[in-house]
Parts: sequence; C-alpha cells; structure tokens
Amino acid sequence: MPHRDASSVPSASRVATRFFPLSEPLRPYLSTIYLTEVAVPDGSRVEDYLHPEWANLRFVDGDPPRAAIGGGSTVEASRFIATGPTSRASYFAAGNMRTWGIGVLPMGWAKFIPLPAGELADRFCDGGAHPAFARFAPLAGQLRQTDDADAAAALIDAHFRALLADAPPDDPAILAAHRALVDDDLSSVADLSAKLGLSERSIERLSHRAFGFSPKLLLRRQRFLRSLARFMLDPSMAWIDTMDHHYYDQAQFTRDFRRFMGMSPRDYAARPKPILGAAAFARTAAAGAPVQGLHKPTG
Repeated sequence: MPHRDASSVPSASRVATRFFPLSEPLRPYLSTIYLTEVAVPDGSRVEDYLHPEWANLRFVDGDPPRAAIGGGSTVEASRFIATGPTSRASYFAAGNMRTWGIGVLPMGWAKFIPLPAGELADRFCDGGAHPAFARFAPLAGQLRQTDDADAAAALIDAHFRALLADAPPDDPAILAAHRALVDDDLSSVADLSAKLGLSERSIERLSHRAFGFSPKLLLRRQRFLRSLARFMLDPSMAWIDTMDHHYYDQAQFTRDFRRFMGMSPRDYAARPKPILGAAAFARTAAAGAPVQGLHKPTG
C-alpha cells in the first residue's frame, strides 16, 4: 500500500458527495449513482483510501486523480475509470474534479459487463479503451455537457435501463449468493453451500465469475466491512467495540485490517478521511449502508 503523509487536508478545500435514487428496474444491478465534487487550491490534492468494494464506473471531469490499489504503483487514472471488485484498499489523490460514479453489484456485472469479474479483480483500467466497457463510454461526453446534477443522474439511469433490452438473462444463483453474503450469520463456505444448495466447487466457480474472489475471501471481506462500517459511522468507538461477532479476538481483526486496508487500525483512525468520512453518512441515508459491500441486493 502506498504510504502518504495525510496529516493534513489542504486549507480552503471543499468536498461534497451526493447520491441519487435508482429507478426500480436497475436496483438489482446497481447500488447507487453518485456525484463527488472536489475543490482545492491550485496544485494541491486531497488524499483518501477507498475500502474494498464491488465494481465501480467513474467519469472524471477536471484533474484526473492519481490512484493505486493495494501495493500497486500510483498512476494517473483515465477520464473513464472502470474498477473491478476489490479486496484491498484503493489510495487516491484528487485535485479539482467532478466525478460521476456508478456502483455495480455482482448481478449488474453479470448483466452489463461481458467479462468474468475475476479478470478485473483488484484492478482498474481505462474504460474508454477496454472493449468490455465500450457501451458505457458515450456517457463521458454526455455528462461533461450536462451541468444540472439531477438531469445527469437521470441520463445515467436511462442509459443503463436502455441496456437491459438486450442484456443476458439473470442468473438467480448470483442473487442468492449475494443475499447470503450480506447475512451477518453466515460464517463459512460450507454454510454458503448448504444455503444455496450448490457444491463448494460450483460456488467457487460462481464466486470468481460474478464476485471476483474466492468465497472464503469474500466471507472474510464481509466480516471486515461490517466492522469497518461501524467505525465509519461512529469514529469515537474503540476498535474492539466495532469488531464483528465472528472474530475470535482483536489480533485476528488486526490481521484482517492490514490485509484489506494495508495499514493498522490505529494508523487508519489517525488519517483524515476528507471524502469517505462524510460520504459514509450520505450513503447510509440514501442506500441503507455506509459501504457498498454491505448493500443488500433486491430482485
């Protein structure tokens, strides 16, 4: 994980994230449509870390962010960033920019993206150059020409609804697996197998194709995200009080924290969170969960 000095946030900076409702037909496939606007003094940037999440498509107008996933090299991202599901934190440094984002759930990945999720897991690419994302590329220019936020969100919604017409049929196993993964009581791959009525080998194949990772790692990620989400909504809590009930002890939680965030819980707590901090509350109000990985699917 790239190490950055984030002891301060540029003075006179402004960060705002707004979430927009989805039309009913898209709710099984997308988590949210959101707009993040960053204004900073010229030449400066705000830094933050995205927690592990499902896939996202982002359209950037303004200064392209610099980004890295896990311990990867920090690079300047494209204007259309397509990110697969992640199991590691994503570092990013944002200058003056306006970014539209679309959270893509596992059902949505299978519906709209002709690529196994595992092929872009813990990676991002230039969506404008990758053939799997060609059907979304026209949104980049359309959003730059739309100043009204509500109209732009409606444009994104309409674009995805139009794609439903010739999209492949739903795989009910993906929805069933996703529902199981957000069940707080699920604790093992054996439990998942019994819940879905599928062999562990079948679940392994489904998991890599639609979710990006092995079912064992996904269960571990969900346990971690439930703990992290409690802290994001109440940073005054001690880490031991945020820990999910499936953790054996604090040492196991700390190992998971380092695995998923690339730093210790103490180091993370000390960092400013200029974008993700406020967004957690806004996302909870709009979509029912402070992080995308805990979003409960519909359908």
